[in-house]
Amino acid sequence: MCLLFAIVVQMGHYQIDVLKDYWSTLEQYFVAFYGKTMKRDKFSHILRFLYFSDIKNEPAKTNENYDQLWKLRAVFDKLNNSYVKYYVPTENLAVYEIIVLFKGRVNFRQYIPKKHKQFGIKLYRLCDSKGCAHNMTMYLGNDRKHVISSFTATHGTVTGLAARIEHVGHNWYMDNFISSPALFDDLHP
Repeated sequence: MCLLFAIVVQMGHYQIDVLKDYWSTLEQYFVAFYGKTMKRDKFSHILRFLYFSDIKNEPAKTNENYDQLWKLRAVFDKLNNSYVKYYVPTENLAVYEIIVLFKGRVNFRQYIPKKHKQFGIKLYRLCDSKGCAHNMTMYLGNDRKHVISSFTATHGTVTGLAARIEHVGHNWYMDNFISSPALFDDLHP
């Protein structure tokens, strides 16, 4: 399992559009690390049967607090808790959204025609100037739980990301889609 996760982390640094191309022997794609670490078929087989929760523990969809990310919630929370526990971010922090390419079927998949990755899952990440993540959240569609009175959903998302490091004296950077004067008032110490 450690080898599988090592390959997945390395894939984040060396991005190729098609999974099988990581094991390609063509000169323009060839990286010896993947083939020497694990065979492609073995990697695909493990990935196919990898689950992080028991289907017997599925919460009722009629529940008001139903979590669409319940299958991965434990992993997501473990990552976010580890970011805070083991890493102190630098002074400069950036909030940005990324689209993770995904063509499967989930009801929170986004279609953005002007992006290179048109179909995918939207993530909001809080990173420092070294590029290390400190907190992240996934956009699951209509985010009503993050909306605070007259504020926007992105306002709630950013304040949620910043909740673990409030009033510490960081410099915040974000694009104009996320920023607003009310948000800056909330983030100011």
